Amino acid sequence: MDITGKHLIASEFVAFSRNTFNASRAADESIIDIPFYEATKAEINAACTAAAFAFDTYKTKSGIEIAKFLETIAEEIVALGDVLIETAKAETGLPDARLNGERGRTTGQLNLFAKMLREGSWVNAIIDTAQPERKPLPKVDIRMMQVPIGPVAVFGASNFPFAFSVAGGDTVSALAAGCTVVFKAHPAHPATCELVATAIHKAIIKCDMPAGVFNMVQGASHETGAELVTHPLIQAVGFTGSFKGGKALYDLATRREQPIPVYAEMGSVNPVFFLPGILKEKGDGLAKSLAESVTLGVGQFCTNPGMFIVEQSKDAEAFVEKTRNELASISVGPMLTSNIKNAFLSGVNKIKQTVGVNCLTNAVEGKLSPYLFTSNVAQVLANEEIAEEVFGPSTVGVYANNIEEVLEFARKLKGHLTATIFGTEEDLLKYRELIHILQEKVGRLIFNNFPTGVEVTHAMVHGGPYPATTDSRSTSVGTTAIYRFTRPICFQNCPEELLPKVLKESNPSGIIRTINGITAKH
Repeated sequence: MDITGKHLIASEFVAFSRNTFNASRAADESIIDIPFYEATKAEINAACTAAAFAFDTYKTKSGIEIAKFLETIAEEIVALGDVLIETAKAETGLPDARLNGERGRTTGQLNLFAKMLREGSWVNAIIDTAQPERKPLPKVDIRMMQVPIGPVAVFGASNFPFAFSVAGGDTVSALAAGCTVVFKAHPAHPATCELVATAIHKAIIKCDMPAGVFNMVQGASHETGAELVTHPLIQAVGFTGSFKGGKALYDLATRREQPIPVYAEMGSVNPVFFLPGILKEKGDGLAKSLAESVTLGVGQFCTNPGMFIVEQSKDAEAFVEKTRNELASISVGPMLTSNIKNAFLSGVNKIKQTVGVNCLTNAVEGKLSPYLFTSNVAQVLANEEIAEEVFGPSTVGVYANNIEEVLEFARKLKGHLTATIFGTEEDLLKYRELIHILQEKVGRLIFNNFPTGVEVTHAMVHGGPYPATTDSRSTSVGTTAIYRFTRPICFQNCPEELLPKVLKESNPSGIIRTINGITAKH
């Protein structure tokens, strides 16, 4: 399949700019000889205009019609076959097994949202019926549901070329909500992005969807993203990436004449607490699993355990030493891009030079190596830089003197995507207060499992308090991600024939609704 390097706007691949950029092979950083066109201001405007025009039609599509569209996108992604895997492998350096698994997660996610749309109760229909006889004033009929917010700008992530990219979580939840999408392709894997965009394009045609329901622009410059976020037709933004990038987009969006929501997932240190009892029982096995979690995907997961906390003891020291030995035995592959690798090396060098930090691992000349650092609660609380995310295969072990220091450390944590507690039954009862504290700090609190790996389910929360995200009330994974791109509307005393189907008295959609405070299928 030929790669054009162009933008997908209203179901046509177009490019008018003379400015181009190239991706690199992750394995050796050599340039891939396919030029991609930088989107012009006019092309971005055309994409946003196409999305706005298509929204008028797409928002009226039934849940069953949109479900079929999502299922067809999944089928077309599968139909891309090996060319998709080989293209992504060249651009990202990720192995076949990881990419095949991620493709399955992406198509599974599309089908999960489709199943939810077919059932239909996600619209949260709430009805308060009229009481004309009520005294002293009659009560009016009020009916409420969720409706799509409008065209959404979505930014692809570098570390998940499928699941957080063109047809990933932000795109599928926006499309499922009834919103149209303008997608900003990630410049680290632009050919992969174009292939998936082609799959969506085919699904648009097969399902007779409006041409501008999905649009994609290419671009390596920050100006492309800024132009997209500030375009007046865009009504919300989905972003996965660095704190710097997410905060910049958030600031732009809030300074618009019409401020819009930005759902930015910006990374996390994901602290892991190993309690004394479980270290005594399972320290060696946990050390091996920790090393594997730290280096999984070359540490390039937003849920990478970048910090762990233990109470000072012989068991804790043995655990740290075992973790050091395990990390030293693991050979990690190339990082996604040279920029990410350079940022990682800069980050670990910064920690190395920090007072109160010990580096327990040695770099191998000419080879990327995992890093293990140690410090203590007092030093980390006195120097916040130690606790900042370093995106890559590294972690910091923090020693606490006692349970009081563990709790103090937890209270002073900033917002994170996850926190993990490893403990025996007795540990967890003794550290009950730690559980209460961490609930205020994260979107997902994990017990006796490592945080790497995010299951796509109805109940999953992949979010958390700032600075992990710009909105702690939302998730970017799981079906409730749909509510980022909806808003509530209520109809008061609306004639029955003019009500949306899900709010009609007869409930022709057959969905679960809440009527006068009672939830049932009625």
